[in-house]
Amino acid sequence: MSAVREENKMGVMPVGKLLISMALPMILSMLVQALYNIVDSIFVSRISQDALSAVSLAFSLQNLMIAVGAGTGVGINAFLSRSLGEKDYETANKVANHTIYFWGISYLIFLTIGLTLTHAYYASQTSDAAIINYGLQYTDVILCCSFGLFAQMFSERLLTSTGRTFLAMVIQMTGACINMVLDPIMIFGLLGFPALGIRGAAIATCTGQCIAGVLGIILNFKKNKDIELKLKYLKPEGYIFKRVYKVGIPSIVMGSIGSVMVYGLNKIIIDFTKTAVAVFGAYFKLQSFVFMPIFGLNNGIIPIIAYNYGARKTDRIYKTIRLALVFAICTMSVGLLTFETIPQVLLSLFRSNDPAENAALIEIGVPALRIIGLHFIVAGFCIVIGSTFQALGKANYSLAVSLMRQLVVLLPAAYLLSLTGNLNNVWFAFPIAECMSFGVTTFFYRTRIKKLIDSRGTENDLV
Repeated sequence: MSAVREENKMGVMPVGKLLISMALPMILSMLVQALYNIVDSIFVSRISQDALSAVSLAFSLQNLMIAVGAGTGVGINAFLSRSLGEKDYETANKVANHTIYFWGISYLIFLTIGLTLTHAYYASQTSDAAIINYGLQYTDVILCCSFGLFAQMFSERLLTSTGRTFLAMVIQMTGACINMVLDPIMIFGLLGFPALGIRGAAIATCTGQCIAGVLGIILNFKKNKDIELKLKYLKPEGYIFKRVYKVGIPSIVMGSIGSVMVYGLNKIIIDFTKTAVAVFGAYFKLQSFVFMPIFGLNNGIIPIIAYNYGARKTDRIYKTIRLALVFAICTMSVGLLTFETIPQVLLSLFRSNDPAENAALIEIGVPALRIIGLHFIVAGFCIVIGSTFQALGKANYSLAVSLMRQLVVLLPAAYLLSLTGNLNNVWFAFPIAECMSFGVTTFFYRTRIKKLIDSRGTENDLV
């Protein structure tokens, strides 16, 4: 590696072009991931609606894994990209090499959960023996083989931290495509494989993640020229753990709050009917097509903002935020229109072999999708600004908003609305909570974040 480096493209490329080059690959890979999420549930629903309900109940545990991986990844992103922006290459290399420790910590947590707590987790939500049995078959594999998931996620984060989002896209698309190909083979026993049912869906998922993780490690060694992965940087350094988890832990908690919300809401709606749980699970699979592009966008804007904050280029930060907001609001508008106009078509994807179950799914699901979809546009704004908080090392603001939205407002509102005895009323908790989120997010941005960005500027900035 040469002693004199050209400045990373995140500091010099025109912002519009940069945002496209950084975000588009991540958006495409997230869309493939969303497609996998839906295809996976479509195949599971063919087993039975109980199997779909079991996967829906498993969402909280899977979301918790993703929260730990993504939250830690945000900490790595912010610290590594900022170090590169400040030309502190020694620190950047140490952060990159410490990823192996973050991988080990994350995996051990979920291996322990998988070996000890899954039965208690399902039994706390339902007494239906069929759902519990399906759930254990699925989650035991997903949790105990989660080493592939974390290898994939952290490999992607190292690449996005240095601006190589196309390679990160390749990793994610590889895992998702392998997953989709293996799903029907493993579930239904095609091409000479035994029919493994819902356990086959979990094995397909973990196989795709492991292969993608190995590919990610190879690409970082061979293609990521902004960092050096060498043994000399592997000595554990406390300040790196502290800096990464300073941003990462609020992000992890913020993502984990979603697991608590889903767990609590499932307990509320299952008292109406277990079909409501299947509907809620179907909603989360469908809404991923709307939200995943925004999350892909965020994976692109976090390193751009962090890098230019380190480089004191505030005009580039503001341009990035403005363009990201335009994209997010347009995307969410399309999502809102789709949920309002063709909910029956969307829900028909998850039909089982029982006509009565299908009729109940449509009856409960159509009003649910239309009501929940009302919050999409506001959510797009809040997600982009929340990612700005994280990029600038102020993830505590995002955490505060998420806590208030999902635990202080959404869950209590859902419970109170459930007392009316009308399931449709429960879904209004989503737009109610998002209105609160918009107000608090706007307050933090105007009173805290703008001042922080402006104070970092140089005399040459034209903000």
